Amino acid sequence: MATSFLRTRQHPLIQKLANCIEETWQNNLGLEPYLIPKDLGYIEGHLEGEKLIIENLCYQTKQFRKLHLELAQVGNGLDILHCVMFPNPEYALPIFGADIVGGRGGMISAAIADLSPSNLERSLPANYQEKLANLKNIEFSQPRALPEWADIFSEFCLFVRPAGVEEEQAFLQRVQDFLTIHCQIATNLEPLTSDVEVASAIAGQQYYCAKQQQNDKTRRVLEKSFGEEWAERYMTSMLFDSVI
Repeated sequence: MATSFLRTRQHPLIQKLANCIEETWQNNLGLEPYLIPKDLGYIEGHLEGEKLIIENLCYQTKQFRKLHLELAQVGNGLDILHCVMFPNPEYALPIFGADIVGGRGGMISAAIADLSPSNLERSLPANYQEKLANLKNIEFSQPRALPEWADIFSEFCLFVRPAGVEEEQAFLQRVQDFLTIHCQIATNLEPLTSDVEVASAIAGQQYYCAKQQQNDKTRRVLEKSFGEEWAERYMTSMLFDSVI
């Protein structure tokens, strides 16, 4: 597991989920290094007088062109985890994504995880639908509404404000369920042989990235800290690069 200076200082749920993600990757996938631009692996800046730190960790595998785990912290009041698994377009796989935002007082204000369709039909493969439908139903006391641009998510998307340690653990378990299902299906999947299907997968990823780049909250934070040009580069080349 990669060492992370920042991770040890973040909210316990973020620490646990970051460790869970890496362990699941390492246990199920043949990880290879992914070349991160040298100025984007570890980043420091300032936001409204407080220090902003960003750490990026990336791998690649036969099935995934980019496995990205980002950790960020603003002063002592804001902790962030962001993770996306971008499939190689030759593999008909959804896009796993997870985000956690922790605020002052140790509260998690937002926690989201999904296996999002990556085809133009906006539908999950049947084997995913079956396995996800069979997961035990979990009730959260504070579900959250998705933003208007978020038509990229599946019907199994989990978006909540976890209330207390028990719900935080339930969220962590559900993300581990998503990850395990995803990795197990991916490692047994044969690559596509149809150029039409590969083109559909590429278009699906481009649509997903275009929608995610509309996240104004993320963009505003980056623009305030580093300027518009840098924020645009980071959004389109590090967070949601759709160039395949």
